[in-house]
Amino acid sequence: MTGWDHEFDLVVVGSGGGGMTAALTARDSGLSVVVVEKGSKYGGSTAISGGGVWIPNNPTLRARGHDDSRESIRRYLDLLTGGRVPAARLDAYVDHGPAAMELLGTSRWMRFFWTKGYADYHPELDGGRPLGRSIEAVPFDTRKLGEDERYQRPNSMKGPLGLWITGKDYHDLAMVKRTWRGRWASVVAAWRVSSNVVRRRHMATGGRALVARLRMALKDADVPLWLKTPMKDLVTGDDGAVTGIVAERDGQPVRIRGRLGVLLATGGFDHNRELRARYLPEGGQADFGMGARENTGDGILAGERLGAALDLMDDAWWMPAVRHPAGATIPLVSERCIPPSIIVSAQGTRFTNESSPYVNFVHDQLAGGHVPAWFVMDAKARARYPFAQILPGMPIPKEFYDQGIAFTATTLGELAGKIGVPAEALAGTVARFNRFAEAGRDDDFGRGDSAYDRYYGDPTLPNPNLDVIDRAPFYAFRIEVGDLGTKGGLVCDEHSRVLRGDGSVIDGLYATGNTSASVMGNEYAGPGATIGPSIVFGYIAARHAASRARSGGQVTLPHSA
Repeated sequence: MTGWDHEFDLVVVGSGGGGMTAALTARDSGLSVVVVEKGSKYGGSTAISGGGVWIPNNPTLRARGHDDSRESIRRYLDLLTGGRVPAARLDAYVDHGPAAMELLGTSRWMRFFWTKGYADYHPELDGGRPLGRSIEAVPFDTRKLGEDERYQRPNSMKGPLGLWITGKDYHDLAMVKRTWRGRWASVVAAWRVSSNVVRRRHMATGGRALVARLRMALKDADVPLWLKTPMKDLVTGDDGAVTGIVAERDGQPVRIRGRLGVLLATGGFDHNRELRARYLPEGGQADFGMGARENTGDGILAGERLGAALDLMDDAWWMPAVRHPAGATIPLVSERCIPPSIIVSAQGTRFTNESSPYVNFVHDQLAGGHVPAWFVMDAKARARYPFAQILPGMPIPKEFYDQGIAFTATTLGELAGKIGVPAEALAGTVARFNRFAEAGRDDDFGRGDSAYDRYYGDPTLPNPNLDVIDRAPFYAFRIEVGDLGTKGGLVCDEHSRVLRGDGSVIDGLYATGNTSASVMGNEYAGPGATIGPSIVFGYIAARHAASRARSGGQVTLPHSA
């Protein structure tokens, strides 16, 4: 093919965790590589996430003595996915995950810690772990990025006055009104604020810390990252193999060759209204997505034009959410574990375990047609626990009431009238829940039985997720069906190669992350089971591309692009 503007061994499209890991792996394998990013900021959805990484047997876990048998991990994933995912894909994830993290660990920047106690999402299954397998990037001072700091995608993990908190910190701080550990966490938070004033640090945690560390590793490896360079299409040769991309850079079309292939890491179709309407179920089609705004299905559509097969397009990484009056979507993770609270349907009845993993909660919500649902709590809940970024004891901003997001009343009957649910049904539901709370066991849905439920619960109560709803005033928040991204995408094999509908390989085309059909199927293994597979299959794709160079007799030495 002639007429290329730029040539590399591997072209990576997308700068999230999977794309960056693939680029680092390619460089480690002696390949030239470029990362092209559609947005003006790098990091993708990884940067605005909690930043957890779920990869069993990774070096951080092993260093803490948390060794898993391969059999237990596969048993857990088999039970979780229920035959929905090819065994070869699961094998590849389990077998190559540790190596992917070991490669990242060769960079001086990549440091992680275990979020011990944050359980797998289904720890009761054979192979599940109540102490969890999730790790997070160590907090990072983004001043070290230099000029690149201004181009990093921001997220909401940074608090006022420079306050920074990890996922573990939040777990403790949420109980600031209930436990000594929570109070101590508030002291630590105050120290961090005052320390930052003196030291002038720009501390990042969660997904931003992970992306910042990956960016530093890319800089050390001399990997170019081109922002504001959207891919317009894939380029193929006469034999149908993908040989590069057409992109737009500085307002001009550019042809970028990938001698060994192209990796699509462009995210899902979170913010593509047409695709949401075409594929997602009724009740989940409205865009309350929390992924990067650039996620409009570009990679999925490009692969489909070449005949790629699609799967899991009717599912997403669902997340119950509250709409902020300013327009943002606020995820409800810890909030659903607040003890004196329930979530009810338009009929005024509970329909599932409120504290269950968020994907499972919304699956049940959609199956029952409970859109919207209503989060009902009493004055104790508002005094004790944070909710939707509102600190415990703080008044709910007037805008929440003005826009019909929140309601309050002195009686349950009055509250029922305001949110349009049958008053008698709501009163009966609360009375039944209160009996369960007094007994310490939810006989309807088993709320509080799982270690996952209890992680964000109140440890001062016999059942951390149950307490009577009895103190006025009462509150209700409208619950929307949100998502962290879509699950469906290009069907890939165990080498991350994109497949056609007949199972044949589209030579030279790879995919990872939410551009590919999820290796988790319709489920969610634990915190970071989105980022974890994205990293692993990005690593696998780059290693496979490097093996093509070796098998083809080519010699590609490390060099700057």
